[in-house]
Amino acid sequence: MLKLKRILQEMGQPQAALAQSLNLSSATIAQLVNHNLWPRRLDGEVLRGRIRGFLTESGANDAAIANAFDVVDPPCANTAGPALVKEPSGEDEPMLLPKQTLQPATRKAFGLFRDPFDELQCAQDMWVSPEIRYVREAMYQTARHGGFLAVEGESGAGKSTLRRDLVNRIAENSDPVMIIEPYVLASEDNDAKGKSLKSTHIAESMMAAIAPLSKPKSSPEARFAQLHKALKESHAAGYRHCLVIEEAHSLPVPTLKHLKRILELEVGFTKLVSIIMIGQPELGVKLSERNADVREVVQRCERVKLMPVEHSRLGEFLTFRFDRVGKVLGDVIDEGAIEATAVRLSQPTRHGGRDGTVSLLYPLAIGNLVIAAMNLAAQLGVPKVTADVVKGV
Repeated sequence: MLKLKRILQEMGQPQAALAQSLNLSSATIAQLVNHNLWPRRLDGEVLRGRIRGFLTESGANDAAIANAFDVVDPPCANTAGPALVKEPSGEDEPMLLPKQTLQPATRKAFGLFRDPFDELQCAQDMWVSPEIRYVREAMYQTARHGGFLAVEGESGAGKSTLRRDLVNRIAENSDPVMIIEPYVLASEDNDAKGKSLKSTHIAESMMAAIAPLSKPKSSPEARFAQLHKALKESHAAGYRHCLVIEEAHSLPVPTLKHLKRILELEVGFTKLVSIIMIGQPELGVKLSERNADVREVVQRCERVKLMPVEHSRLGEFLTFRFDRVGKVLGDVIDEGAIEATAVRLSQPTRHGGRDGTVSLLYPLAIGNLVIAAMNLAAQLGVPKVTADVVKGV
């Protein structure tokens, strides 16, 4: 670590101000002050002169400027030395990064022609762990044979990928299943925030998919009777029907209750509709056993969760992703960087008086962090992403 870090703190100057003055990224400055890693594309002596100029303009004294580039080791946690690193600077980057894009210079530096974390082009691009395989199969069996399933997962956990995989799998297998997906654009759980998805809207979507040439009846009762008849005729023709609702955490409670009635549409002993709800963890809150308003739904609905990538499988996940774009993981990222990624995407927590860790190792978060680290490595001119580069993002 450079003394420059402490000097900036003493002057009340954020590293972001130095980065802006030098026309460099905050991540590059973080690598410089924390790890003495200088961007190779710039002349080091010229850059030092510009930093001295910034310090002079900010009111630093001559002694501080002269020693700014001295390297000092941060004190150990059990020493009484000044906690240069432990002091909160107010500059910590958010743990979860926004969408990252591979820069042209990064593609050239690592010989990549495709983004390893880009949208999947086919089912073979999907990494499947034992946990994901279970959720995937639960969705498929529900679509094929009936049932009521709720799939919960954090943003970026792969929920939409599994929905696309289900639709693709049924099409490839020529399964006689109609997938019905109501539009959920601007859907909210109450009309004060946006448009709530009501059972009438769902019925209209089902009619449009099953009997697109039929004119919907005007009254709700007649419309639902018309839907029931259409479902019976479609079933007689050999089809099953699966209602898939994304963003299901935005469903209002009355609509959740009405889904049970849709599930009860039947001919003889055969249920005519299976239902798969896909949503964020808020869906689980609505489906809580303590919520008396939806107890009839809770009793009939199976719930599965999409868990984060296991720490021990992170290397496997990254290897798969880079293999899909024709690149050996070890040529881009070293082992230390993989461990640093796992640590960076772990959040300390305290529950029931005990310290613990919450994993944020979801595919989207992993991809954004790794791409940001690759962009930084290319900017610094280092041949591989290392642990220090990941820490500097």
